[in-house]
Amino acid sequence: MKLTESIALFCRWLEHEKGYSPHTIAGYRRDLLEFDSQFEDSPSIERLSAQDISKFIIGLHGKNGPSTVASKVSALRSFFRYLQRQSIISTNPIDNISGPKVGKSIPNFLTVDQVFALLDAPQASDRFSHRDQAILELLYSTGIRVAELVSADLDDLDLKGEMLRVRGKGNKERLVPVGRPAVEAISAYQRGERTALLSKQLAQGKRVDDQALFLNNRGTRLTTRSVERFVDKYGQRAGIQIPVTPHALRHSFATHLLEMGADLRSVQELLGHASLSTTQKYTHLTLDHLSRIYDTSHPLGDAKRKS
Repeated sequence: MKLTESIALFCRWLEHEKGYSPHTIAGYRRDLLEFDSQFEDSPSIERLSAQDISKFIIGLHGKNGPSTVASKVSALRSFFRYLQRQSIISTNPIDNISGPKVGKSIPNFLTVDQVFALLDAPQASDRFSHRDQAILELLYSTGIRVAELVSADLDDLDLKGEMLRVRGKGNKERLVPVGRPAVEAISAYQRGERTALLSKQLAQGKRVDDQALFLNNRGTRLTTRSVERFVDKYGQRAGIQIPVTPHALRHSFATHLLEMGADLRSVQELLGHASLSTTQKYTHLTLDHLSRIYDTSHPLGDAKRKS
């Protein structure tokens, strides 16, 4: 079997068996085809060696940072592990090859005051102020990913019960509570802007996506890029000096919960992390917060400040 054929087989498996998103699958395909491109002709998968893989990884270092190289090595590792499980190859050529060590990144998050400033940023003069307000409130209220937000349907939201059904990575579903300000903002959007937009588009004979929770100006589902753009716009308007993204709101949600005493396992469930270790990147932020409380509240902390 040619390498290109096995890549296509792997990507179909990711889609149908693992339920990965098109964006994630495209990333795997791109990295694996980059590996294939180093050969003049796509080689037989059975003839690939550890030397072929090492040569590819070494070539990556001059053009990519450690995290990018690590991501491509991870794609190769998943690919060859799949081939071995399917008995397409008998030995795994990447088994004894290690990728670059990548330090744990510190999540970018907003303070509570910065979040409040962001939530106050939409103005009546904005074209979709109620929609944008509802989205900002929902992102911070639930900590959901931007991809989970744009894929949400009306039927996923129980306004009365204040719960949202979220389809996360690997098509796994979870229920997350929605705060009262977000519920009220979404209700206002649905009664006003959303209804008016759909009526206008339908009157003009245009196709709409009336199942999507949030709509663009054409009455169809929002894209992640659109949400990222206006979140950044409101962050700048609020005078926040760090980049404001939907993911920063997700980090802020987790950090503020932990600072208020939520346990790590509960935050893991709310975020939809498969592994607790993924959620643990937030703990250093909580420890910093606890250290500040100690320094300002404990007698020994007060003595430390005076020394």
